[in-house]
Amino acid sequence: MRLSQPIWTRALPTSLVVGLATLGPIGRTLPAPGTWGSVAGLLWVTTVFWLPRLNLGWTLGLCLATGYVAVGICGEAEVRLRKKDPGEVILDEFVAMPLCFLGWHGLVSLWPHWAVLLAGFALFRLFDIVKPLGIARLQRLPGGWGVVVDDTAAALAACGTLHALVRVAARM
Repeated sequence: MRLSQPIWTRALPTSLVVGLATLGPIGRTLPAPGTWGSVAGLLWVTTVFWLPRLNLGWTLGLCLATGYVAVGICGEAEVRLRKKDPGEVILDEFVAMPLCFLGWHGLVSLWPHWAVLLAGFALFRLFDIVKPLGIARLQRLPGGWGVVVDDTAAALAACGTLHALVRVAARM
């Protein structure tokens, strides 16, 4: 199977593409834009995913849908900005963040909500920056796939690590 950049974003105005990819001024004006994109993603988690208590199926469906939109927008932003995986493009961090908290109810049954959110955020930033376990290779995927999939993998690695930490801490 060959991945290609979605074409549905080509007709969108540059201001919309870049504005969505950078989450407005957040990615363009603040220092450490990836961290701020992750903070925005954490707010997205606490309002859209956590408060209404979406089940796993709805959570995965929403993550797949927003992930695909992010692939299109981030890939088109690369073209418009003429840069490969530009630092100011932070929609990828935003949409990946909910994946850090899959199995939320199992996590918060053992740790306070704030501790789970903080640990998930920290682990995601660690895996997103260091890119271990082959995550760095995912950036080589074409267009927006390379921009989004590495963050998706970092979020899933953070999720697995978070579950392991919570389980180990519960046994102590």
